[in-house]
Amino acid sequence: MIPIITIDGPGGAGKGTVAKRIASQLGWHLLDSGMLYRLLALAALHHHVAVDDEPSLRVMAGALDVHFVADDDSEGVRAFLEGEDVTNLVRSEDVGLVASKIAALTSVRKALLGRQRAFAEAPGLVADGRDMGTIVFVDAPLKVYLTASVDIRAKRRQKQLLGKQQSGNLARLAEAIAARDKSDMERPVAPLKPAPDALYIDSTELSIEQVCAEILAKVKERGLVAA
Repeated sequence: MIPIITIDGPGGAGKGTVAKRIASQLGWHLLDSGMLYRLLALAALHHHVAVDDEPSLRVMAGALDVHFVADDDSEGVRAFLEGEDVTNLVRSEDVGLVASKIAALTSVRKALLGRQRAFAEAPGLVADGRDMGTIVFVDAPLKVYLTASVDIRAKRRQKQLLGKQQSGNLARLAEAIAARDKSDMERPVAPLKPAPDALYIDSTELSIEQVCAEILAKVKERGLVAA
């Protein structure tokens, strides 16, 4: 069986950075599942497909022209949609809100499910998302739920935007993050929640290094890598 580590949780908790570092240290594959939904959301916006047009979104999901290129920046990968580098566009809060609505559509989630599972290849996979441990990889031997306070997540997002020479109003970022949390937690399909057997980590007062150390300790404890 291919070992899988799932890292679920709300946006801004540090999932992407942690997942990238864990995958790098273990030499495993990396899946940024949220990026797939964001890419689909961006494609819908580009092609003027309504967020409630489920049949069209399902077809679009099945034929989504995307690919990823490994990068050394904090995002882990660069995302290309229809041949265009959209890494910065796809990370915007507006696209995130649309992605959250699309992710609540049952048939669209099913269209992307097989694609996500195909990332599970030897020697192992680190899967970053919101339902990796509860829906996509329910048999994963190590599931992590990573969270942090809304205020801390907003500050992290603002710092990320400023690093890209983009503006970010802290109050508006916090409002958008809280709205996304509410949408994700209350959606009828695959709501955001910890798996019953997940390792729960609140990163509000923890560094990325501390979070990674805790996860890697569990990896060794559960024998997911050779001693």
